[in-house]
Amino acid sequence: MGSGKSTIGPILANTLGYDFVDVDRLIEAKAHARVVQIFERDGEQRFRELEHEVLQEVAARDHCIVSLGGGTIANEQNFSLIRENGIIVYLRLEPDEIYQRVHHRPDRPLLWDASGNLLSADQLQERIRQLLADRERYYNQADVVVPSDRRRVGVTVDEIVRRLRGYV
Repeated sequence: MGSGKSTIGPILANTLGYDFVDVDRLIEAKAHARVVQIFERDGEQRFRELEHEVLQEVAARDHCIVSLGGGTIANEQNFSLIRENGIIVYLRLEPDEIYQRVHHRPDRPLLWDASGNLLSADQLQERIRQLLADRERYYNQADVVVPSDRRRVGVTVDEIVRRLRGYV
């Protein structure tokens, strides 16, 4: 969340001559609703079911860069599917940097409390730390780990391309 996937992904895809796919946008098209609306209307469980369905469809594609939601990989079935069908790139950010990037974005459903209220600054910082802690074991199994905080997009893309040479 907030790592730059939606910015870096299309540039990386263009650089490699691949297609770009954003899993959240495919979920929205399938559900005819924005991610935040799916969470509000149907709950996180239904969102995760749609996410897995879309991921299965995307896994069959070749030569594409796929932007996953931050929690997509933190599911054993999804992780196995991704591991078997792709190269995992983790855009690593420190919690404080994530906070700076997302604290003003109301379109992030995991940044709301159970009553539908935006989290306070302290609550949000704690939620970010908890999400990272919960997901870190999956993120650390990435094939390529690239720090993306306070770096120019072009520098990050160049590093990813360089590091992917052994895979593509």
